[in-house]
Amino acid sequence: MAQMQIAVLGSTGSIGVQTLDIISEYPELFKAHTLVAGRNVDRLIEQSIKYRPSLAIISDDRLYMRLKEALEPYGIATASGRKAVAEAMQQTSVDTAVIATVGYSGLEPTLKAIESDKRIALANKETLVVAGELVNRKLAQSQSRIVPVDSEHSAIYQCLVGEQPQSVRRLIITASGGPFRTKGIDELKTVTVNDALSHPNWDMGAKITIDSATMINKAFEIIEARWLFDISPEKIKAVVHPQSIVHSMVEFIDGSVKAQLGLPDMHLPIRYALGDATRLATTRPGLSLADYSRLEFFEPDVEKFPMINLSYHALERGGNVACVINAANEIAVAAFLAGRISFLDIRRVVEKSLEKMPYIPSPAYDDYVNTNFETRQYAESII
Repeated sequence: MAQMQIAVLGSTGSIGVQTLDIISEYPELFKAHTLVAGRNVDRLIEQSIKYRPSLAIISDDRLYMRLKEALEPYGIATASGRKAVAEAMQQTSVDTAVIATVGYSGLEPTLKAIESDKRIALANKETLVVAGELVNRKLAQSQSRIVPVDSEHSAIYQCLVGEQPQSVRRLIITASGGPFRTKGIDELKTVTVNDALSHPNWDMGAKITIDSATMINKAFEIIEARWLFDISPEKIKAVVHPQSIVHSMVEFIDGSVKAQLGLPDMHLPIRYALGDATRLATTRPGLSLADYSRLEFFEPDVEKFPMINLSYHALERGGNVACVINAANEIAVAAFLAGRISFLDIRRVVEKSLEKMPYIPSPAYDDYVNTNFETRQYAESII
């Protein structure tokens, strides 16, 4: 197996950092060719000095000179801005793109990677949430393919190995329930940012941790699963599994259920994606079932967490609906993290945006761009 040349988009975030851990673990298999960060220029500099990529990109143009001056003595090429990120996806020297950016920002580079026939390890669920139909249409015209990195979708991907699509009865996506699983509805009115960031099992970035607390992340994962596995929405459901050991399951027409189990640690699904479904040996701790005497499963409380049902609404209507939901949610979560709105206001901002924004039944790429921009403006105005 030739050494895989990898572009890591979002290298300074949680998934990006863990991806670089795995590249370090298997230096004979993987090489960090390109590192891309949004604004964390200091960490990008540290990573570039350690991993010696051919190219380092900072998305924020204002931080470019700091990056350039720091890396010039090491002979590492540097660039900045959205255009540079898109061009990096078209480098012939890159085999695989790990898309680990947060939110809508993953869509354009993913489409560019598809155009260039790249293998894509996708950790950015919003790409398929916003424009899953468009992404799949582009994939059908390309040699590119997507391997999921999200733990839930990696689990389903693993469970489907060797199975026929017609044998699948349904996909079962597990959810931890987040930090507020046992709180009453009235208690959610006064929860703080710190409360919402205190996830019981996973160590994730701030945005995805808040999405877990509202459970909109499960809505997004249902939408993502629909496009990843080409399965109808009514065959996808979520269940609450507080221990986060069973990462997802597949039920088959003969009544059997396959599940993928593991510790709540993203190294495993990242390793599986980079290994291209080859299981790579590791010295990291594994799962001991003796430590988990109970594995519990519950129906999600849609009265307390109504945003989980947005997935079915978005998939039923189609068009640009999911793009509106995602854009409004990104603005609302940022406002909550900044202390500008309450936890329950996140849902209100999303709902008001859905009521206000025009519906486009068959959007082209420019329609997604405009919907994203206009929804963000509207959501910010009502906040």
